[in-house]
Order: sequence, then C-alpha cells, then structure tokens
Amino acid sequence: MLLRLAADAVLLLHLGFIAFVLLGGLLGLRWRRAPWLHLPAAVWGVWIELSGAICPLTPLENRLRAAAGEAGYEGGFVDHYLLALIYPAGLTRERQWILAALVLAANLAIYAWVWRRRHTRR
Repeated sequence: MLLRLAADAVLLLHLGFIAFVLLGGLLGLRWRRAPWLHLPAAVWGVWIELSGAICPLTPLENRLRAAAGEAGYEGGFVDHYLLALIYPAGLTRERQWILAALVLAANLAIYAWVWRRRHTRR
C-alpha cells in the first residue's frame, strides 16, 4: 500500500513538473526571480522531448509500482485520469518533436507577454 502511494505521489509530481514546464513562465508575473527556476525546467522538458530520453521520474514510478506488485497502470483515480496525460498512447519520435515545439512556443509566448506587461507598467 505504501509503495502504491509513493508511485502515485511520483506520478503527481511528474504531472506537476510537466505543468510547471509548460506554464511556469506565468509565475514571472508575480515573482521576478521565477524565471531562474522555470527556465532550467523548461530547457529540461524540451531536451527530454527532443532527445527521446526518458525522464528519471518515469522509471522511478515504474519501479515503485512493480515493487507494490502492480502489473500495470490500472485502477484508481490517479491511474485512470492522469496517466494518459503523461504517457500518451502512440507516442512517436515525431510527436515528441511536436510536443517540444509546443512547449517552446508556449514558453516564448508567455515570456513575451510577461516581458511586455512588465515594461508597459513603467
């Protein structure tokens, strides 16, 4: 039971990190130093998609699930609703490149908007 909860916690952390990579630039509206945390995370997210590498959270979650005696990702709210967001079916190299481009485009748009808002207030 504890290992299952740990695997679910890793999954939620993974989802939170993905959301931060995609939208974390918005924190720059509130905190001037947020980009110092967000930009390395965004670069990591783009690199993972472009390189085809696997985020270290994925094997950690899988090891925890295997240690908990689970054969797969079935059962429970977290498994049913969140897994498809993080591990979409049919993920190909080309789709990873598209995801990387979307992350990059979203972050460029967010930072341009944040920069514009900061400089028009002056």
